[in-house]
Amino acid sequence: MSRSSRVSRLLGAALVVAPLVAAPPALGAQNGALPMKLPPRPTTGTITVPDLMTRLYRIADDSMGGRPTGSEGHVKVTQYIADELRRLGLQPAGENGTYFQDIGMERRGFAASSSVSVGGRSFSIGDDFVPLLARGGRARSVSSAEIVVGGMQGDSTTWISADAARGKVVVLRPNPRRLQLEQRFMAFGPASRFGTAAAVVLPVLPQLAMPTRRQLSQPSLVMGGGAQSGAEVPPTLLASPEMAEALIAVAGQSASLALRYEVTPAPGRNVVAVLPGRDPALRGQYVALGAHTDHDPLNATAVDHDSLRAFNLARERMLRASGERRATPQQLANIRVDANAARAGRAARADSIKNGADDDGSGTVVLLELAEQFATAAQKPRRSLLFVFHVAEEIGLLGADYYTEHPTVPLDSVVAQLNMDMVGRGGVDDIAGGGPGYLQLVGSRRLSRELGDLVEEVNRKQPQPFTFDYSFDADGHPERIYCRSDHAMYARYGVPVTFFHTGLHHDYHQVTDEPQYIDYEKMARIATLIHDVTLELGNRATRPKLDGPKPNPGEACRQ
Repeated sequence: MSRSSRVSRLLGAALVVAPLVAAPPALGAQNGALPMKLPPRPTTGTITVPDLMTRLYRIADDSMGGRPTGSEGHVKVTQYIADELRRLGLQPAGENGTYFQDIGMERRGFAASSSVSVGGRSFSIGDDFVPLLARGGRARSVSSAEIVVGGMQGDSTTWISADAARGKVVVLRPNPRRLQLEQRFMAFGPASRFGTAAAVVLPVLPQLAMPTRRQLSQPSLVMGGGAQSGAEVPPTLLASPEMAEALIAVAGQSASLALRYEVTPAPGRNVVAVLPGRDPALRGQYVALGAHTDHDPLNATAVDHDSLRAFNLARERMLRASGERRATPQQLANIRVDANAARAGRAARADSIKNGADDDGSGTVVLLELAEQFATAAQKPRRSLLFVFHVAEEIGLLGADYYTEHPTVPLDSVVAQLNMDMVGRGGVDDIAGGGPGYLQLVGSRRLSRELGDLVEEVNRKQPQPFTFDYSFDADGHPERIYCRSDHAMYARYGVPVTFFHTGLHHDYHQVTDEPQYIDYEKMARIATLIHDVTLELGNRATRPKLDGPKPNPGEACRQ
C-alpha cells in the first residue's frame, strides 16, 4: 500500500538509533515459528497454506531486492507471474498479444559524474551538492557561466534583480534566521526571480538528512512523456557551505558546469490476463481482481533486523495503550529493547531489503491462487474474470492509473473491481481489535450498496465468517485508506470496488516485512472469501447497481 506521507519513513529511521538495553516484547511469527527460507513446491488448483507460502517466499525473497518499480527484481517477479498465468492457460490481455502492459516509466536525474569547477577546484554531486529541479521543468544546459552573489537564502528582499541573475551562477549566502528548510524556497521555477539563471546555489546541504541527500542524488523514477516539454529552469544546487563560500570568494569569475541531465527508459509493467466466462451472453462483462506487485527500494543503510522489529513492536504497543497516533521524540527515546533477547540466540542480522511480504506480496500471491483455482475449476463463472497485477502502486498508484486510462477491455464492461493489498496480517499485535477474524473492508458501499451487501452475504456463508472493520472507510478518516491503493483508480470511473485489507502494522514499509511473519491460515481464508465473492459476481444475472454519487475522474480522490 502506498504511503500518504513520509512520516512513517522518518519514524522508521529514528527507531534504530535508540539504546537497546532492557527486555523486549516477545517476538515471533503470527502463527508460530516459520523459517526464514522455504524450498518451493508445486502448487495445486485449491487455495492452500502451502501454495501461498511457496509463492510468497519466492516473490518476497531477498533475491528480489524489494521489487521496486524499475528494478531487476520487479522484472523477475512480473515474469514469474506471466509464466504462471501462461501455465494455467489464461489469455494474455496486455499489449501485442502478451501478458504485459508497459506504462512508460523513465529515470530522470543528473549523471553521477556531474560537477561544478572553478579555479582548479571541483565539487561533485552527492559529496558537495545535490541538485533539484522545479516541478515540471527541464534542466537548463550551460557549460560555463559567471558567478554572482545573489543575496541571502530565503530573504527575497536581499536578492538581485532578474536581469542581474540572467545567465549567471547565482550563489546565495546563508540565512542565520532560517534554520529549517522549506520546499517552496528550494527550487526555482521559470517565473521566479532567478528563473533565467544558469544555476542557483543554496548553502543548505548540512540541513538535509543523509538519506535525503542520497535520494536527491539519485535519478527519479517517473511516468514518461513530459521531461522534455516543460520550460527550462535553472538547476538548484543544495550545496555545502564550503562550496558556497568557495564560489562567493571568486565572484565575477566563470564556473564550469558539468551538470548533465539524463532521461532513460525504465521497466515498469502491469501483468494482465483474462479467464473467459462460460456464458456467451455475459462473457463480454468482467469481474476485475487486482493487487500490486511493487514495493520499496533498498534502505540506504542496513539495520539490525530483530532489534528494529522489537523496537517497532514496543512502539506500537505504547501508542495503542496511550491512544495516540504518533510517538513523540521523548517517547521514542524512552523505549528500550535488548538486542540479544530480540535475536533469540541468533547472530545479528544486518538487513537493508524491504521485502514487502505483506505489502503487497500477500495480495499478489492471493491473486495468483485465485487465478489457479478458477483456471482449474471444472466450471468457469458466467462472466469473464480480469486479473491485473499493477505496477508502481507505491509511487502513486501509477500502474492502476495507467490501466484505467488505457484499459485492455472496455472499462464500462467491468462490473466490479476487487482489490487485495496487505491481506496477510491483522493479528492482535498488528492492529487494535485484530485477530483471526479481523478484516477491513473499504469502499464496498461507496458506489454500490448492492455490492457491499453481496460481500456481507457471502461472508456469512463462510465456515469462519470474518468480522469486518469499516471504520477506516469513514469519510474524512485521517489515514485516507480509500485513496491509497489501486481500487481508487477504478472507482473514479464509476466502477464499484471493494478493498480487502488487514491493516497497517509495525512492519509496514520496514525491512521486517518478511514472509515468516505472515498468517497464512488467515490469508487462505481471505482468499477463499474473495473467491466466493468473485464467483457470486461472476454468476449473478445482473451487475451490481450503481447508487452512489457519480465520481469525476478528473478530481482528486476524497476519503
